[in-house]
Parts: sequence; C-alpha cells; structure tokens
Amino acid sequence: MSRCVVRSLVVDWHSDDEWCAEHPTLLEVTAGVSCWQTGGMSSTATSATPDTSVYLDRLAKVRVSMVEQNVDTVMVSVGHDLPYLSGYSAMPLERLTMLVVPRDGVATMVIPGLEAARVEPQPGVFELLPWGETEDPTAIVGKLAAGSKRIAVGDQMWARFLVELLPHLPGAEYTRAVDVVGHLRMSKDQAELDALAAAGAAVDKIAGELQRGEIPLVGRTEAEVSAHLGRRIIEEGAQKVNFAIVAAGENASSPHHHPGDRVIKKNEIVLTDFGGTMNGYCSDTTRCVFTGEIAPDVAEAYEVLFAAQAAGVAAATVGTPCQDVDRACRKVIDDAGYGEYFIHRTGHGIGLEAHEDPYIVEGNALPLAHGHAFSVEPGIYIPGKWGMRLEDIAAATNDGPVSFNNSDHHLISVDA
Repeated sequence: MSRCVVRSLVVDWHSDDEWCAEHPTLLEVTAGVSCWQTGGMSSTATSATPDTSVYLDRLAKVRVSMVEQNVDTVMVSVGHDLPYLSGYSAMPLERLTMLVVPRDGVATMVIPGLEAARVEPQPGVFELLPWGETEDPTAIVGKLAAGSKRIAVGDQMWARFLVELLPHLPGAEYTRAVDVVGHLRMSKDQAELDALAAAGAAVDKIAGELQRGEIPLVGRTEAEVSAHLGRRIIEEGAQKVNFAIVAAGENASSPHHHPGDRVIKKNEIVLTDFGGTMNGYCSDTTRCVFTGEIAPDVAEAYEVLFAAQAAGVAAATVGTPCQDVDRACRKVIDDAGYGEYFIHRTGHGIGLEAHEDPYIVEGNALPLAHGHAFSVEPGIYIPGKWGMRLEDIAAATNDGPVSFNNSDHHLISVDA
C-alpha cells in the first residue's frame, strides 16, 4: 500500500506529577530534572531558548490581543504561558510566582526572593519584583493590577492564589488567559518548529531500535520496557520523560494503558507511545510491533490504520478545519468496518505542552494555520483482544503538511 509522502524538516494524557508518582524507576534518568518542572524553558539557557526580542514580540502580540478581548491585565503563574512569555518556568510551590502583564506598561515578574536567582533577566520584557517571606504576594499583585476591570488568568494558576487575590481587586471580572495567549502559542515560529522536529527525530531513533528488535520485549514486563524507553529518551537529549506507554496484547485495547507487571509474550502486538521534553518542546510518537508472525486479523486491521493515518496527515493543510483531519482518518476506518473501535479524537496540539491547542476532533472548525503543530494518531481497539495506534507529530505549513516523525510506519515483526 502506498503512503502519502510529506516533506521532512531537519532536525498524554499523564500529568507530570502523576507520571512521576507512578514511575519511580524513571526519576533517576531525568537528567537531574525533578518532576515539578513544567517542561518549559528555565533559568538555565539552552540552544532553544529564544532571545529577548522574541519575548518582546510575543508580549506585543499579547497586548494587541488584550485590546481585542478588552482585557486590562493578564496574570500567568505556573504552567506554560509563563515560559512562553518570559523564558522562566516556575516551581509549583506554595510561594506565589506571577507575571503581571498590563495592557500598557512594562510587565512585572512577582517572585519569591529565594527564587529570584533562577530567573534569566530579559531587559524590557519584565521587571523583577522579589517578595520576602513576611510579605503578602497577592497584595503586591493586587497593587500592580489596581484599577483593572477585566483580568485574564492562566489556566494553571492555583485556585488558592486566585481566591487570595479576589479581595484585593473587588469588582474585577475574570476570564481565561488562553483566550488572549492561546492562539499565539498555537502558531509556532520557525525556531519552535525546528525544536519540535529535533525532539521528534530523537524519539524516531528509539522507535527504530524497537522496530529492529534492539530493545528486548519477550519475557520482560511492560514496566521494564517502559523504563527502558524512558532511559533512552533521556540519553537522546530530552531533559524529561513525559510518558512511555507500553501495552501488550489485550492491554493494547486500552488507549492509555498503564504499563505494569504483565509479561510480554511471543506472537502478540506491543503498542508503545512515548515522548519527552527536549529544550522546552515535546515529542510524542506511537509505533506498534508484533513479537512473531503477524496474525491475519491484526495485519488486516493495521493496513486500514496505516491508510487512515496517511490520509490524516495528507489532509492537514493550511485552511483545513481541524475536524476535517479527524474526518479524513475516521472515514478510512469507518469504510473498513472498524468505526466503532476508533474511540478517541484523532489528535492534539503540541509544543511547550504535550497536549495543547489545536485539538483534531469533530466539532473543532478552527482552520489550520501555518505553524500549527499537532498529532495525527488514529487507533483501532478490539476489547479484550488487541489494539493499535499509529502516531506522528505533524505541522501545517504554507508548503504543505510536514511530519516530524519518520520512523517506519508499518507493523513490523520482531524477534526480541
């Protein structure tokens, strides 16, 4: 069966805390990056860290959006809007860190005094305002936003900080910062696309090892293989493991199966879905292998899946509604009689977060724009028997769809 060929660039669901708690064996391989980190850029500069002009440009666009949305002040705390606008990722502590962005004037980074040394200065982007242990940081934020009638707050701001802030800004109306910042984050610039491509190329190496039988499967538990994948993600340059799903046989019929003590056997499908954060940007790929001679029913279904995923990538052109990419995948699977077994959306956006806008799902009529990056990952899941998924990260560009994952897309028999 032929596959849509797309131009290559050079180069999930688990929350971070949940993954770390459930996978303690992976903590030692996260390159010294503990699980509180959000995956965004930190005070330690990397080759992917934008220079000050990038943040100035982003804030200028945010202020235009604030005018359009009639927002007086944007406040972002933990989460990924903060590093996107400032280059700094905050610890999710009981001590408040808050970037306060007025519609007019310079932004202010309100930060615990003991954390100030971690912040890389960005002249003109924000002023740093450390607070002491006996001060009330929400009162400081309230003074900075005094007079604001409409305030946009980040989705990940802890409820306790918002509740503590309310008395300092009586009568203010609150909305979500995603309405102001989200559409900007969706459209990746070339440096961001290059970072996603580099992250994708790194996990492609691991997928290739799996497909060549270089990663032992038979006789090992799913958890052991998951830990192996996690170590390799770090070895290939990621600073953090985001997830490493390994699901064998009937377990693969659960799309977000948690790898456990199930021993992988001969003559069954093994689904792997893994990714990490490299220099602030995420990877995510899914490949399946078969530990022996591929069963006829599995081979037949996989041919359908292969065609569906190719159709989805091919449909991901600038101007195409997100839901039409989902429909392109789903039509192939529906026509082959497997429609009831495709039980999730086709994809999710990706960037600083493993899951972000835009979502590739029925009902999302947002047209794809140049720089939108997202997964294309149809699946077929037969309860109690087997499951399969095939996933690439792709981007819509003015030159057509670009895939960031180029490891073999076929179901390969491995003797491992």
